[in-house]
Amino acid sequence: MNRTMSPQSVQRIAVAVDGSPCAGAALEMAIDLAKHYGASLGILAVAPVHPMYVSPTEPWVATQVLESESGRYQQIVSAAVARAESQGLTQVTGICLEGVVVDELLMHLERHPTDLLVLGSRGLSTARRILLGSVSESVLHHVNCPVLIVRERPTPPPVPPSESPHA
Repeated sequence: MNRTMSPQSVQRIAVAVDGSPCAGAALEMAIDLAKHYGASLGILAVAPVHPMYVSPTEPWVATQVLESESGRYQQIVSAAVARAESQGLTQVTGICLEGVVVDELLMHLERHPTDLLVLGSRGLSTARRILLGSVSESVLHHVNCPVLIVRERPTPPPVPPSESPHA
C-alpha cells in the first residue's frame, strides 16, 4: 500500500528524548517533520525510577527518582525545546515526567493524543534493554498512533591515506 500523509493528517508530533545519540537523531527528524507539516511538537522525557531493593518481608517499598536524575532530564527537555525553537518552530512544548519510562510515555500519549510519535531506536541503558526489552519496542506495541523509529546514522569508516582521492 502506498499512502502519503497529507499535511492535515499530521498536526501534532511527539518525540521522546533521553540525551542519547539516537534520541538526538529522533529529535532532529521530529523537528524536520514538524517544519514540513507545520505541526506542533511535543518533546517528552521521563526521569526513570530507581527501584529500592529490600527484604521480601517488606509489604511495599516506594521507588524514587533521584533528584539529580530529575534535574538532568529537565535540562535535556529544555535543551531540546531550545533546539527546536532555534530552527524556527513556534509551537513547541516540553514535558519532563517521572516514573517507569514506557508506562509514563503511554499514559501521557493517552491523555494527549498525537498524530505521530518519533522515538530513537536505542536509549542510554544497554543492561535494561537486554533484561526488559527496549523502550521503543515496548511503546511501538502498545501506542495508538503511528510511530517512527529513528536509528542513529552510522559513522562511515575512515578512508586510509593511500585510498584518499586527494593523495
